[in-house]
Amino acid sequence: MADTGTSHGPRHLALGRVVLTVKNLDAVQAFYERAVGLHVLRRDGDRVELGVGDAVLLELRRDASARVRSPREAGLFHTAFLLPSRADLGRWVKHAAATRAPVVGASDHAVSEAIYLSDPEGNGVEIYVDRPAATWRRNGHEVEMTTEQLDIDDLVAQAGARAWAGFPEGSTVGHVHLQVGAIPPAEAFYAGVLGFDLTCRYPGGSFYASDGYHHHLATNVWNSRGAGPRELPSTGLAEVEIRADRSRIEAVRQRATDAAGDGERLVLRDPWGTSVALVAH
Repeated sequence: MADTGTSHGPRHLALGRVVLTVKNLDAVQAFYERAVGLHVLRRDGDRVELGVGDAVLLELRRDASARVRSPREAGLFHTAFLLPSRADLGRWVKHAAATRAPVVGASDHAVSEAIYLSDPEGNGVEIYVDRPAATWRRNGHEVEMTTEQLDIDDLVAQAGARAWAGFPEGSTVGHVHLQVGAIPPAEAFYAGVLGFDLTCRYPGGSFYASDGYHHHLATNVWNSRGAGPRELPSTGLAEVEIRADRSRIEAVRQRATDAAGDGERLVLRDPWGTSVALVAH
């Protein structure tokens, strides 16, 4: 299993499924199956669930009438899928090279190593592996993250002889990175209302986590500075699911002014209309 930095205590929170609204369900499903490596768990008409084992990591919903989202709007920056080991990421890199997957970037972030793609409808994707949490540089709740050149050759050398066979057991949604219109209201919502620790600030971006992780969520204005509330329905992000204990959900319900639901499932919208669902686990 990947080291998520939670070995020092109980894991109270994890990301569940990410839900995307798409127009061309077949093309987007094929991308997440073949290029990314998720497994189709079930398909029912205009809805597909993909994941690993019995865990749904991504849900695609077709809406032919949805407005096409602009890349400068608030919404999804990328969904980040966390692999259990460097060998797994090395195997994925070899698979991506052999299949000419549409890779758009690669970075070493000190806490993690990551490869970036964009799906057929412009939704960002990150595939990554964490470095051991003991090696992360910390200052209280803050975690030092950088953006350096990724050593692709070393990753490939770790892959071994075993071929890539799709996402292995233990893979999860490690974090979700969002585009927002401004950072202060984003911090007020994700740190203030949802109760995440603020773990890092980049120019134009803030990172949030729980349980000592480097980040479960992030917000930035790199493409979307000044963006207003989302005009829904549109393609792109429909919902981010966060799995939390009931005490945390109740604490959020007490702080929120417009949450809908109860202690089992509580749905809120951030200042730009992005839906966040807290689900009891």
